[in-house]
Amino acid sequence: MRFVLGLTGGIGSGKSAASAWFETQGIVVVDADVVAREVVEKGQPTLKQIQQHFGDWVLLENGELDRRALREHIFKEPSARQALEKITHPAIRESIIQQLDTADSPYVVLVSPLLFETNQHQLTRHTLLIDATEALQIHRASQRDGQTVEQIHKIIQAQMPRAEKQRLADDIVLNDGHLDHLYSKLEVLHQQYLKRAMQ
Repeated sequence: MRFVLGLTGGIGSGKSAASAWFETQGIVVVDADVVAREVVEKGQPTLKQIQQHFGDWVLLENGELDRRALREHIFKEPSARQALEKITHPAIRESIIQQLDTADSPYVVLVSPLLFETNQHQLTRHTLLIDATEALQIHRASQRDGQTVEQIHKIIQAQMPRAEKQRLADDIVLNDGHLDHLYSKLEVLHQQYLKRAMQ
């Protein structure tokens, strides 16, 4: 089995900066968020299933998924989220596996904010948590996303607790906000992962 690194972190932790760094080292990165968008693109069988389950209102006039309408519906109807996940999760998983299998770098990185929550860590051999204090997460995310501190708090509360992620992760990099610090820590791990990938 090839060496797949699972990369995760909460909102504003710096996992995007970390995954971008791995890409600069020639490592293929499979992003679960990107895959989640791809499987519901116009013409995809998963979108057809969503339409059949929920009705035509989930589609915009151009035939694309009306994400906003669906998001609002799920927010009001918790059972709708489970129904949606039953449709999308298997398709996302299948696409991730396919992309991991065809990656042509010494090892491959699977980036997922919900790596542990969705059991995607089972597709990996090793996991890396990009960690940050809650204060730093809120500061970064509020600057970047234009969301209120209250909204970011809600997102953090909805995600797996930081301590639980720390307990589950094989490696932890504390991102203090200085990119050069982050990169130097990743460089050390990258060399270890290259060695492990050759075993």
